[in-house]
Amino acid sequence: MSAPAPTRTPVRLAQAVGVLGCVALAGYAATIVVRDPTLHPSIPWMLVWFAGAVLLHDLVLFPLYAAADRALALLPATRVPLVNHVRLPLLGAGLTLLVYLPGIIRQGGPVVHAATGLDQEPFLARWLWLVLAMAGVSALVWVARVTRRSAADG
Repeated sequence: MSAPAPTRTPVRLAQAVGVLGCVALAGYAATIVVRDPTLHPSIPWMLVWFAGAVLLHDLVLFPLYAAADRALALLPATRVPLVNHVRLPLLGAGLTLLVYLPGIIRQGGPVVHAATGLDQEPFLARWLWLVLAMAGVSALVWVARVTRRSAADG
């Protein structure tokens, strides 16, 4: 086996430092949760929810979006590949759904109203507008790339 290329060593070091930083941050967050006496009764339920989320992701969601990604790869070939222009808005939609889901399903309505004076009515519409904007921008970028490619080809 040969030694790693010298250009890759700083990358590996940066990755190791990043992973160690994440582990340290997670450990710090765990000590905050463990030290808070009001959270002690809910720690077992937090672990149950975490285990359930891991199982749901690994056994249900990951196969679903892996199959959807395989289906995207079967899209007809074009001069400018369409697959990433579909993937990116879908990824953005999924991640922003995770962020806005409590507001969309109106979880914690009284707390939000007490803290902000606002209700959770506009969350769904705003999330849908955001998803529409992401899909629209991605479609415009794809059309611009196709147009530029067609103009360059003659």
